[in-house]
Amino acid sequence: MSTVDLTHATFKDSVEREGIVLVDWWASWCGPCRVFAPVFEAAAAEHTDVTFAKVDTEAEQQLAGAAGIMSIPTLMAFRDGILVFSQPGALPAPALEDLISQVRALDMDEVRAQLVQAAS
Repeated sequence: MSTVDLTHATFKDSVEREGIVLVDWWASWCGPCRVFAPVFEAAAAEHTDVTFAKVDTEAEQQLAGAAGIMSIPTLMAFRDGILVFSQPGALPAPALEDLISQVRALDMDEVRAQLVQAAS
């Protein structure tokens, strides 16, 4: 599967759905973003059950600000509508594969319970 471009209009619906969504926050002028792009694209081709999405921070400055993006590239992982990972920096392919495995292995009932407990 190829990557999808997210905008302010499509972001919320895309990340709040069931399953895993990885979001790459990037800009065309960013060297590390250009290095990470082929790694992200290759993972998208391999993991067809995961949604791989990209947000151009130059075109979507308001969205990037609302998401608290301070450095690019930043990678976010959502599972079943819950943000479970957010980290700036370009990941090498083995680290991205490891992240995908960890997100798949999450016990989402436990994650939800922890969120409820933290909100109390």
